[in-house]
Amino acid sequence: MQTNKATELPPVAPAYNGIDRNAFLLGWKPQAELWNGRLAMIGFAAYLLWDLAGFSVVRDVLNLVH
Repeated sequence: MQTNKATELPPVAPAYNGIDRNAFLLGWKPQAELWNGRLAMIGFAAYLLWDLAGFSVVRDVLNLVH
């Protein structure tokens, strides 16, 4: 296996269960958890930008409660 000389780490992360880590696979597989985390991060960032633009679902719901 080839390593990066500066860090002594492999240049690419090893595969899970013999399959590429970035493969989009359905079912209960380690790759699904990686994609789930990535999509959740995109969702949180999108909501943060939406909130900073002045549209807030949470703020609107809290205003309805009062």
